[in-house]
Amino acid sequence: MPTDGTRSRDRWDTQTRTIEGVAGLPEMRELLVSDDIRLGLLGGFECAQAGDKISLPLGAQRLLALLALREGGVHRVTAAERLWPDSTPGRAAGNLRSALWRSRRLGEASVIECVGPRLYFSPSVDVDLRTVQRHVRDVLEGDVVVSGRNSEGLVAALSRELLPDWSDDWLILERDRWDQVRLHALEAVAERLLSREQYLDALQAALAAVAVEPIREAAHRIVIEVHVAEGNAGSALQHYQRFRADLQRELGVAPSPRMTRLASALLTS
Repeated sequence: MPTDGTRSRDRWDTQTRTIEGVAGLPEMRELLVSDDIRLGLLGGFECAQAGDKISLPLGAQRLLALLALREGGVHRVTAAERLWPDSTPGRAAGNLRSALWRSRRLGEASVIECVGPRLYFSPSVDVDLRTVQRHVRDVLEGDVVVSGRNSEGLVAALSRELLPDWSDDWLILERDRWDQVRLHALEAVAERLLSREQYLDALQAALAAVAVEPIREAAHRIVIEVHVAEGNAGSALQHYQRFRADLQRELGVAPSPRMTRLASALLTS
């Protein structure tokens, strides 16, 4: 049976391949295979060093996640209120001190920096969410050419939810932000792959966006456009009819005129 360390190494090896495929940058591989502390937030919480998982109590995990998601830092009082909203101020402050003591330094690495009353996540610690977001910016700004070869890793990374097993209220807005980033990125990747006639990869990216937000029309429209480009008018029309039925059932509305015109063109072709 694999140990925690083996599973952790397998996960970080997978992320190494994913990010290397996304960016094609050798310095990123050097970062991910080093002995540095790494924090995983996508698909679930994980903290590891040199591929070995670091076990942390839940309070310390939540503090690290909160700080990793707030690049501008968090005031101590705000952190205590966010992480322990049902506790008294004194109890919340005590919980914060305990979490800070357990997570501020991991081994020889300083993970949390304290500047007056504010707490900051150390910029030297690699966070999978930040790494993916950097590559998304590179793709959207045209610094990275999207192709089938390097799109697979990016689509896989963008398909992961942010800390899906946690129910903290402060995560609601953070999840909404991540969902918007990955929706726009997946749609952009799908459109660029479609323009390069890499239809299977374009379809995978568009369907990943549909999985994130099933009633978002833009992603469904790209799916239909891919089917049309491949000459599969029946598949395109079938997808449109499913989307129209789902939209009517969930929201009681019809597809946009643009989507309707696309379907009408299929019926008259």
